[in-house]
Amino acid sequence: MQQFMAQLQQLLAAPGSGPVNWDLARQVAASQLSSAGDPAVTPYERNAVEESLRLADLWLDPTSAHPSGIRTSVAWNRNEWIYKTLDVWKKLCDPVAGRMVAAMGDLVPPEARAQLGPMQSMISTLGGALFGGQLGQALGSLAAEVLSAGDIGLPLGPAGTAALLPANIRAYGDGLELPEDEVRLYVALREAAHQRLFQHVPWLRGHVLTSVEMYATGITVNREAIEEAMGRIDPTNPESMQELALEGIFTPEDTPAQKASLSRLETTLALVEGWVCHVVDTAAAERLPNVNRLGEAFRRRRAAGGPAEQTFAALVGLELRPRRLREAAALWAALTEHRGIAGRDALWGHPDLLPAEADFADPDAFARSQLDLGDLDDFDFGGPEDASDPDRPEGSSDPRRPEEGPGSGRPEE
Repeated sequence: MQQFMAQLQQLLAAPGSGPVNWDLARQVAASQLSSAGDPAVTPYERNAVEESLRLADLWLDPTSAHPSGIRTSVAWNRNEWIYKTLDVWKKLCDPVAGRMVAAMGDLVPPEARAQLGPMQSMISTLGGALFGGQLGQALGSLAAEVLSAGDIGLPLGPAGTAALLPANIRAYGDGLELPEDEVRLYVALREAAHQRLFQHVPWLRGHVLTSVEMYATGITVNREAIEEAMGRIDPTNPESMQELALEGIFTPEDTPAQKASLSRLETTLALVEGWVCHVVDTAAAERLPNVNRLGEAFRRRRAAGGPAEQTFAALVGLELRPRRLREAAALWAALTEHRGIAGRDALWGHPDLLPAEADFADPDAFARSQLDLGDLDDFDFGGPEDASDPDRPEGSSDPRRPEEGPGSGRPEE
């Protein structure tokens, strides 16, 4: 927060656009990473990441009806993860931050607003700076924990770019007491699986991000919490700014619409993560000696969420961890058994084909239910948005109409 204090006066004098001062957020995150350490990626690590992702795609070929979604394989340090994912964070956080800034303005009595005049904009600027500083701290902490671009289940990075963070993978492997190359390959499998899903299911990226946005629109601002936080600021004591915390300001509305929005979001996150867990563990089952330990560790990690994810949830009122992850993985396993790989992955053709939350209770019953894809010739497989996918590589198969290939159930390429 030293960076925040050093620039506060300048920020008040030159308001930025939008409810969050993202320049400040990036600076605070970078400052935090500089203090904690952000090892540079070595040429050896870059080559190891590229080779791991290449091998991961080969292993996934027999287990997925979707072809590779990787255009570019890269190794990021922690600052690069923040920089490359910031555009999506803006999309996710701006709606919530906008309500907080508006609530700060509402704290000023109506009769006093006319007298403030141009000074009223300073309140919005201060709110954007406060939120930017807090969000920068959360992103800095998260950058020290994530293992890849798709690690938290959201499509945060550029489309078609598979990215691993070698420093974080090394630290995570040390904690598990497992070989670094085996942990890196397992993370590469998960990243490559995420890329297949988000690249070749045209509607999924927009659906996930829209679900998060819809949930965010139902988050209310606790004005008393804002008033209490602002009351702790002592203009004569800069240290009081460093101790300011905005946690607890945002709370979900307890309405049927908000509950339904949360249920859709949790189900989607669980289905994505469950699919990834299933295809990755299937691909690695006969190849990685410690696949069972790795799979269990990752399921616990995703189900519980790390410290940084918990901080982020407290800050913006949104939990990124999928619930009912094990049930979702069991459902995809049952679908593979009863319908094969092509039949399982055909369900990604449209959100209405996917299992609902109620189907988690009896995976076998859902998997055995009859679904004649021949009756769906007139079905709009483009999803709720335009079915065209400008990000799909040229020459790749159209996943909306999967054709069973010989043997493995994969599309013929």
